[in-house]
Amino acid sequence: MTPKDPPLYPDDAIPEPQHNGRGALSNSSSRYDSEKRIRTTDGWESSEEQPSDEDELPPLRTTLTRDATRTILARNTSPDVPFDRSINPYRGCEHGCIYCFARPTHAYLGLSPGLDFETKILFKPDAAKLLTAELASPKYRCDVVAMGTNTDPYQPVERELKVTRQILRVLSDFNNPVGIVTKNHLVTRDIDILADMAKRNLAEVFLSVTTLDKDLARAMEPRASAPYRRLDAIRKLAEAGVPVGVMSAPMIPGLNDHEMEAILEASVEAGATRAGFTVLRLPLEIKDLFDEWLRTHRPDRAERVLSLIRQMRGGALYQAEFGLRMRGEGPIAQLLAARFSAAVKRLGLNRIRYRLDTLRFAVPESARTALVDAKRDARQMKLL
Repeated sequence: MTPKDPPLYPDDAIPEPQHNGRGALSNSSSRYDSEKRIRTTDGWESSEEQPSDEDELPPLRTTLTRDATRTILARNTSPDVPFDRSINPYRGCEHGCIYCFARPTHAYLGLSPGLDFETKILFKPDAAKLLTAELASPKYRCDVVAMGTNTDPYQPVERELKVTRQILRVLSDFNNPVGIVTKNHLVTRDIDILADMAKRNLAEVFLSVTTLDKDLARAMEPRASAPYRRLDAIRKLAEAGVPVGVMSAPMIPGLNDHEMEAILEASVEAGATRAGFTVLRLPLEIKDLFDEWLRTHRPDRAERVLSLIRQMRGGALYQAEFGLRMRGEGPIAQLLAARFSAAVKRLGLNRIRYRLDTLRFAVPESARTALVDAKRDARQMKLL
């Protein structure tokens, strides 16, 4: 009988160190992995080699991987969102927002929704080329393309990669309208394109402002722009003539919900004319990640916050049903909705709904020529 390796018990695990500038505190295996990874030691390190609590940890760097996707437009039929197509230039998001509902999507890649989600980013270098082909197809029917619905198109790596900027150029060339949601001041870099599209009623931008407390923002959204920078982005976009709104989302009862009215007021002062909100969503792995973050960064209120969330979710931490997942239910959810409606009315928000123009859409001649050439090349390849 062959001796088995000794099992690894929970006592053998070493907690993930807290990395500066990162949101998640752990890096649990993907829910699809049959094997679970833990940090452990073989015991051979000397006490001098083991870092003390005061030692500075080396930075946990971001790694980039090319995403060889063959399509760029993602379709959805969800009744909870006002669009049926979107573009995600990146998979994973360096902003590191601990509550991000997109975190579980990293499990599809065999990666962790924890630290992997914010440090192992996939980017789509061929996004503009793929989009040109899809928009030029005779089967395409124009409608608003949403960006920022899953991961942020203006996360820090966009500064160098410029994938989002290339996508905007294509949308502008085709006169295809776009709606953007972001937490990053970097969106102002593309005001030249967005302002030009806005003149044709083809662009609208929302800034997501979760809190005005810079310390809370730093802990909860470590690499997103500071709150005052997001308000400055609203101001700059509005001054350039780009229709701009604010998403006070997510509202987390007992943590940031008391700021809702202040966020809306500051955004209106900066130039926002529209607003929306959602309550916290904690699907799949996010429940544990958020619980862990809350007990580390806000231990004095962790139990109360979790209790209030359960009161909005029928006793659970999450409801997946359409119609409930964005707003919740019960007295607390109803109060948040009532407060939002009252503030919107008082501040004069949402009086105008921008209906972006889908009738201007036209395939530029350069795209038609490229499509014809691509089809000819494909036929020739088959003959070889």
